Amino acid sequence: MTRTEADGAQALREALRAHGGTVAALLDGLGDGPALSSPGPAQVAASGPRAAADPAEYELLVEMIREGSLLHYGPQRVVRTDDPDLALLVGDQLYALGISRLAALGDLEAVGVLADVIAAVAQACAAGDSAAADAVWAEGARAVGWGRDAVAPARASR
Repeated sequence: MTRTEADGAQALREALRAHGGTVAALLDGLGDGPALSSPGPAQVAASGPRAAADPAEYELLVEMIREGSLLHYGPQRVVRTDDPDLALLVGDQLYALGISRLAALGDLEAVGVLADVIAAVAQACAAGDSAAADAVWAEGARAVGWGRDAVAPARASR
């Protein structure tokens, strides 16, 4: 059975509820929509051979980092707040939680990939280009799951 973005978002909710604190207090219901019914970036990353040792952990940590990005740039999905300053702080917390989990796995290449994703998404969002931000996430997910070299042909074909 293929996991969907809704499955990953639910796993994220459960992990953040267990984590507690401010982030747990800001959990909200999942939005409905077609995007949640298919695999998202976290599920793509977790399905790659580089994540084969612990796909559930890879899915969760990418969900954390992506949720941090959504708190910064929107639309908010699992963690919600109307306070923009709090959204930035909690988004940073989720970036840190995800990256630290990835570092604990010893996958320094994927740490670099996701740091690059965070920076490129920030640039795309600053330019008001949500399609570019989505493309960065898609390419980053492939790079986490299959390695940076696996996405080079996709870059060259654009």
